[in-house]
Amino acid sequence: MLLLYPNFAPVSLNLQEPVQNIILKSKTNASSFAFANLYLFRKKYDFNISLLENSLLITGAEKEKPFFSILGSLPQKEVLIELLKKYHRWKNMTEEQAAKAGVLLLGKVISEDRDNFEYLYLRTDLAELPGKNFQKKRNLVNAFIKIYEPEEIEIKILDKNTSKDALYVLDEWRQGKCEHRDYDSAKEGIELHELLGFSGLVFYAKGIPVGYCQGEILADGKSFAVHFEKAIDKHKGIYQYINQELAKTIPKNITYINREQDLGNEGLRQAKMTYRPVDFVKLFSINASTKAR
Repeated sequence: MLLLYPNFAPVSLNLQEPVQNIILKSKTNASSFAFANLYLFRKKYDFNISLLENSLLITGAEKEKPFFSILGSLPQKEVLIELLKKYHRWKNMTEEQAAKAGVLLLGKVISEDRDNFEYLYLRTDLAELPGKNFQKKRNLVNAFIKIYEPEEIEIKILDKNTSKDALYVLDEWRQGKCEHRDYDSAKEGIELHELLGFSGLVFYAKGIPVGYCQGEILADGKSFAVHFEKAIDKHKGIYQYINQELAKTIPKNITYINREQDLGNEGLRQAKMTYRPVDFVKLFSINASTKAR
């Protein structure tokens, strides 16, 4: 069971069910609050969780600076002020929370956290790549396809039978990269694929695994979050091919594909923008350096 605030417990698989229940009730479209992200990045951010009234209080640290987030309704003003005294910042505030906090915490500066905005795309756009705006993406998909005969390209469901092939792709992807900060999380994501409720695909060319992707439907029921997408870079167009094929397989009742944040990486931001997002999951933050009245 979840511990009641001010007591905390580290994120663990034993807490998956109660945490998932809170997430589902929230109907959030923010991938940052998905249990999978909390669990798979628990070591990187030192996530701990607590039950604050009917909400989930999440604490962590980024560059050795502690932060907190709240999933659900806000507690009383006195509790918020107490939290802001303990932690460097309040991270991943939703738009609704930012509006309410602006009333409760007069004098606090609430800022858009652009680095943590989550990119939203129409599923149909990524599946069909329509019009001139997506011509370059279509060209890259075709570049990958034309290298092979039709029977030489294969797509399989990521499951216990193909997980070893996804791990092969992940290890190949890792080679020669200066930074692979999410390798451990991605590896664990493959190993716990079924337990975390992921959907995923593995891609093959001439029988050799060349890419994989994983994600899940978010609590709002309208969005699918892509948590991991890895490929062997030497295959031109493979990422664009993965992106399109995943969008084709996602249930038709899903409106948006959430491709998560760019974390301030300019190259990643530019790449995400080329896919023409139709909106963002806008997240906000409060720095504890300003005084509440």
